[in-house]
Amino acid sequence: MTSDRWRVLYTPAACGAWNMALDEAILEAIGRGEARPTLRLYAWEPPCLSLGIAQPWADVDLARLRQHGWEVVRRITGGRALLHTDELTYAVIGPAEHPILAGGVLESYHRLAQALLRAVSILGIPVEAKQGLAPDEQTHQNPICFETPSTYEITVHGKKLIGSAQARRRKGVLQHGSLPLTGDLTRITQALTFPDERARREAAARLLERATTVESALGRPISWETAAHAMVQAFEAELGIRFERGEPSPFELARAEELVRAKYDHLSWTERV
Repeated sequence: MTSDRWRVLYTPAACGAWNMALDEAILEAIGRGEARPTLRLYAWEPPCLSLGIAQPWADVDLARLRQHGWEVVRRITGGRALLHTDELTYAVIGPAEHPILAGGVLESYHRLAQALLRAVSILGIPVEAKQGLAPDEQTHQNPICFETPSTYEITVHGKKLIGSAQARRRKGVLQHGSLPLTGDLTRITQALTFPDERARREAAARLLERATTVESALGRPISWETAAHAMVQAFEAELGIRFERGEPSPFELARAEELVRAKYDHLSWTERV
């Protein structure tokens, strides 16, 4: 592809409502023609459970979640639950007609998967793009995102490493995803409902068999900054992007604050399904 000027945002670790609100605010700015295509790299503080847009609220064990001091938020993208902690989160946001994002979900997933593959390869991890179910074809029988790879999601020796989800609007596309760097992936089972404790333990065991972290795959930890640099380097090399460091615009920041108050920190949205 020819060289294409994008904005890259490194935003400080933030709560779940703000992270989701800023992603949507950037999507709106791009739809208005007020922002360049953007790669946003961020983290979460405190840890937060995120639900897919159509995932039942009944999947959440709110008492356990609160015992751990974790938050919960609902995404505008599909897929199933993720516990965001000890990770690098990426968001790719651009016009729906952009060559990297044009077409349907699977076409754009495939293009972005090539950049994600290169990013993880730069870190020294042998990865592949898993052929599986499309994100919208997955059922809610299993509430945990990282247990089942979707089409073009990134795996290491058959274990899922990057989970992604996408929302497509008439004028814009948002795809965001999670690269777990370290930590115990089974912590998510403490935030979800199960018929009994045996089922919870079995879900945790399955998760360890089917998902992994960068530290587990490499045998050593890497920093958030190292992973972020690999992501930027890979997107530039694979997709012909030239990044310029930027900041959220005044419109994006103000709109994100509105979305936190009216949507992402509001029960009518979080418990909507």
